[in-house]
Amino acid sequence: MNVFYIKGAAEGLNVLPEEESKHCVKVLRMTEGERFCVTDGVGNLYDAELVEAFPKRATVNLTNKRPGYDHWGFKLEIAIAPTKLNERTEWFLEKATEIGIDRVRLFTSYHSERRAANVERFQKVMVAAMKQSIKSRLPRIDGLISFDQLVKQPFEGQKFIAWIDDNVKDCLCDLYHKGENVLVLIGPEGDFSPEEVALAKENGFVPCSLGDARLRTETAAMVACHTIQLINQMK
Repeated sequence: MNVFYIKGAAEGLNVLPEEESKHCVKVLRMTEGERFCVTDGVGNLYDAELVEAFPKRATVNLTNKRPGYDHWGFKLEIAIAPTKLNERTEWFLEKATEIGIDRVRLFTSYHSERRAANVERFQKVMVAAMKQSIKSRLPRIDGLISFDQLVKQPFEGQKFIAWIDDNVKDCLCDLYHKGENVLVLIGPEGDFSPEEVALAKENGFVPCSLGDARLRTETAAMVACHTIQLINQMK
């Protein structure tokens, strides 16, 4: 099924954004009368019919507004230090969107190798993943802030910091309580410094393990995301 994204979509006539119009008319060669699906990114899907096949401004008629399947009763947030190679961060954003996530927070820390982030590019990756997996909700992604700022931001729910340390024995899957809001911090390639972990603990974060395997940053973030979703889907 072809899925397109219209921010602020509503039943009735809507205009596809220029990039979406080009993909619809030029790439997929759709013509008037063809049907597909539209997501508004805030929880709803629509049946769509192409009314005017203009490559820069295609018009569609939206009907049958309905909630998507990707709704859950908790908030899942991952904070991640962007990797040295952008492709690896993009891989995580793509997979997290497919699995299901509410918000991604980007931060820099002591061992960070990348201290800039193209949030607009990251957002496009997440939009593509949302459409590919027929999601109705587009995750929020925040711009880079410092680790010190991050841990002091308010969050109502369980807070964890994934840390590779011999003294950290408790796994995320054992510490997390099903149905609760959760924020998990994932460090850069060099992990968190002891001082950063101490600051996180002062601000209510609990150190946790993601298992015995030594994981790369983007893999660790994906594992944390999937673990939370899997726990909440278990009966």
